[in-house]
Amino acid sequence: MGQGKIVVMGSFVVDLMGRTPHLPVKGETVKGSTFMMGPGGKGSNQGVAAKRAGANVVMVTKVGNDDFANIALRSFKNEGMDTRFVFMDEKYSTGAALIMVDENTSENEILVTLGACNNITDEDIEKVREEIESSGVLLTQLETNVEAVEKVVDIAYSKGVKIILNPAPVQEIPDEVIKKVHILTPNEVEASILSGVKVNEVEDAKKAAKVLMEKGAENVIITLGSKGSLVVTPEKTEFIESIKVNAIDTTGAGDAYNGGLATALAEGKDIFEAAKFANIVGALSVTKIGTAPAMPYRKEIDEYLK
Repeated sequence: MGQGKIVVMGSFVVDLMGRTPHLPVKGETVKGSTFMMGPGGKGSNQGVAAKRAGANVVMVTKVGNDDFANIALRSFKNEGMDTRFVFMDEKYSTGAALIMVDENTSENEILVTLGACNNITDEDIEKVREEIESSGVLLTQLETNVEAVEKVVDIAYSKGVKIILNPAPVQEIPDEVIKKVHILTPNEVEASILSGVKVNEVEDAKKAAKVLMEKGAENVIITLGSKGSLVVTPEKTEFIESIKVNAIDTTGAGDAYNGGLATALAEGKDIFEAAKFANIVGALSVTKIGTAPAMPYRKEIDEYLK
């Protein structure tokens, strides 16, 4: 396996982000202060986070044959990422996300239409089989069609590749898939839905992680927003406190965390050291506006580590 190589299979959408003094209530129009358009989607964000954090990233996603596709290709090329497996769909358009951010609280509301990246086919995945089989880590989410997720997980599992599954947007996952996952990384909302245990505090997270491990996950990391993250393995449980920063925009924090986690694992760090590295990547990302554009570079991460 290629220890330093990460395959990220997931969504690409164009983020259309507006900042506003407060989020609108039903029927209300509010005047925004800032608008930004740029690359987004959980898969793309996590791929960019991993690349900037120092990983060799192979990105697998799908876009439409439209103007928004150019944003994807230009973004990945600017990051120095491999674009051979950015597939094009003639039927569906490139995905888009409408994001509203409260500039006072950093809270956000997001509507995603997935478009082409919800139509990744078996034929597409066969083209990337060799890359998956020769990688150190497969990182994927649930923001594409689930059949594609199941397919890449099967390929990676058959070759002993470490699989990180970020179960977002949350939906039911077959236990057969969970049993093949090296690390499951839900946030507190996702962990609550998947486990049936309402997660508010660290003790709740421990109970939820136990349920998810009984479903078959080898290890579980539950991210708890500004509180920190709980890392649970069969041998050890450790709570890692969040790093205090001046949060400007929390939109891509979970994606930054997962990209950082995959990078550290691919570099040979154990799960606890990888989680601490991911903690830094996630924290630094919220100090800037945007999703992919806010992902920190390795130089910034190393400076913080010093």
